[in-house]
Amino acid sequence: MSASLRKKVQRKCKIRGYSLKVDALDEILSFASRFPDSDSDEAIDLLLDRLHYQTLKSSIVDKDAVRAVVSLLLDAEAAVDGDDEASAAAPNGPVSPSSIRVIDAFLVPKLRYDSIKKLFYEHTGSLPIHGDASAKAALYRDRFLLLFQRLTRDQHFSKRAFDSEMSHFGNCEISPIQSLVGQTGRRWVMGLISQLEDDHFYLEDLTASVEINLSNAKITTGFFAENTIVVAEGEMRVEGIFQVITCGFPPLEDREKSLKLLAGHDFFGSSVLTKEETLRLAELEKKAVNDMFVIISDMWLDNEEAMGKLTTVLDVFENEEVVPSLFVFMGNFSSHPCNLSFHSFSTLRSQFGKLGHIIGMHQRLKENSRFLFIPGPDDAGPSKVLPRCALPKYLTEELQNHIPNAIFSSNPCRIKFLSQEIVFFREDLLYRMRRSCLMPPSTEETEDSFEHLVATITHQSHLCPLPLVVQPIIWNYDHALYLYPTPHTIVLGDRSKQKAFKYTGITCFNPGSFSSDGTFVAYRPCSQEVELSAL
Repeated sequence: MSASLRKKVQRKCKIRGYSLKVDALDEILSFASRFPDSDSDEAIDLLLDRLHYQTLKSSIVDKDAVRAVVSLLLDAEAAVDGDDEASAAAPNGPVSPSSIRVIDAFLVPKLRYDSIKKLFYEHTGSLPIHGDASAKAALYRDRFLLLFQRLTRDQHFSKRAFDSEMSHFGNCEISPIQSLVGQTGRRWVMGLISQLEDDHFYLEDLTASVEINLSNAKITTGFFAENTIVVAEGEMRVEGIFQVITCGFPPLEDREKSLKLLAGHDFFGSSVLTKEETLRLAELEKKAVNDMFVIISDMWLDNEEAMGKLTTVLDVFENEEVVPSLFVFMGNFSSHPCNLSFHSFSTLRSQFGKLGHIIGMHQRLKENSRFLFIPGPDDAGPSKVLPRCALPKYLTEELQNHIPNAIFSSNPCRIKFLSQEIVFFREDLLYRMRRSCLMPPSTEETEDSFEHLVATITHQSHLCPLPLVVQPIIWNYDHALYLYPTPHTIVLGDRSKQKAFKYTGITCFNPGSFSSDGTFVAYRPCSQEVELSAL
């Protein structure tokens, strides 16, 4: 077996968060050798995807676990004439479960921008949960450079070469804040809004900081809060304050343009696809017309009314001709916050078991659908810092006895469905962003708060651009909240009113609070169609 195939298997396992023992690696290579070279890659992916169904004791995979999966695959091959790709193309059924890949936030690769070489490189060192002081500074620097490299490619702000004629947009070249000292006339600057002194706001870039006056500034759509990175036009006053005239977020970049420039880098965590693989997945996606995801947020297990509503929803989908491919349950899973005053963990554990029993009673759903669980802001866990790790195993063991293939992932969480990238985030973000606003949002383009929220996170390329004192983030894992290149779909689980909004080709929606108002969403990834539903 070639060394290149061995390295490929090890890389694919690393992407999925697995570490292989030597005998397990040999078992996988032995399985791959059954197939011609052109099919071995797909066979390895299928085997590793099927490992999701196994109850692994740890991320270190041994020979027995691999052998169990290989045995199942060979039995399936003997039983039917076809494979997962054929079932994906079948007109009367959903794609195979292996077409849905769940990516935990803590397994997302970290890429950093080198402003000298003007390229991205992957961080290869360790990423401790408790970072040192330099990690906090790096968090802000990396966010700034991510948006700055995007801005420099925009035709409004690109630097003019020599004395070429000015574009019809005018000269909007970005000036470093350091260069504002002693300057007169209007200048464009890019920086992060910060409050270095009480009630005194500053704009900071990598060179310096300057106090700003936003009182008469004309702003664009979005929530302007501390920690947001803005592009501002203004002029320096005699007293050393930068008077802002217009202020907006860095312009968005088309997803395809970003991917073309970042070829070979994997920001999402699902491995880089070749052009041929992308085209093949796009063809499969066109045929996946029956695939549907059901997203339910705020699923309180201690609320009898909510559990009754859930049973009704499951009954309906159980009797559909084609069952949903995926059910996504987002927290909170209790009506009471699981904080220091919460002493009912054993009860919550049994409630998860009851949920597993209810799902298990729906045989078609249990056999043909997958179930993903994402923790909410008030669920049990080590802290309220983002990203949040998956629900504790103690709480979910009884549920897994009923649904062995249930998936418990982080918050936020990413899903790769064939060629589509989908991001799930459960946080009451709208309320918190509105509270952190430095000024009322502009009503010129829209008065809808959800549309302002979507504009903010997409332009910031970040799921939670709140001050760290409002929402702490693990410094070394801030990259897990990036939205760059822009994904196809963003699901924002929020207690606010159910809403869907398509912004510059990105599908964004909030399924609403299921326990409070009985709302949920049925989403068809094939057409990116959002079906707002309620009981």
